[in-house]
Amino acid sequence: MAVSIRLRREGAKNRPYYRVVVADSRSPRDGKFIEIIGTYDPKQTGQNSSFSVERAEYWISKGAQPSDTVRSLIKKQKKMVAAEPASEAERESSEPAEGRFIALRRDGKLASAYWRLARTPDENSCLFVSTVAP
Repeated sequence: MAVSIRLRREGAKNRPYYRVVVADSRSPRDGKFIEIIGTYDPKQTGQNSSFSVERAEYWISKGAQPSDTVRSLIKKQKKMVAAEPASEAERESSEPAEGRFIALRRDGKLASAYWRLARTPDENSCLFVSTVAP
């Protein structure tokens, strides 16, 4: 039995949404499958796929052939997983986040407020908000 890792189309007309599935290569595109290993949304920008790279590698080691699109998704997912620990370290070493926003008070007037996100010694995040008179 020839096994392939491919996309299975779901979603509505003009709103495609795909599941990454392991299926017998003789079965139809949206037919029977062995295992669902993830999803892919081509309309979404940025991170548009999520699936188990470990399961994909397992099936590839057993002889499954990924389609061209799935092969590129696996590459992207591996890059994202490799870059993820570095981005966490950058977030921890970066300065606390700060900002300003304008809010509508209960009396109908606009008020300005500043916010600051900081880490406490026990690694919890605290949000400090201070209001300023209009």
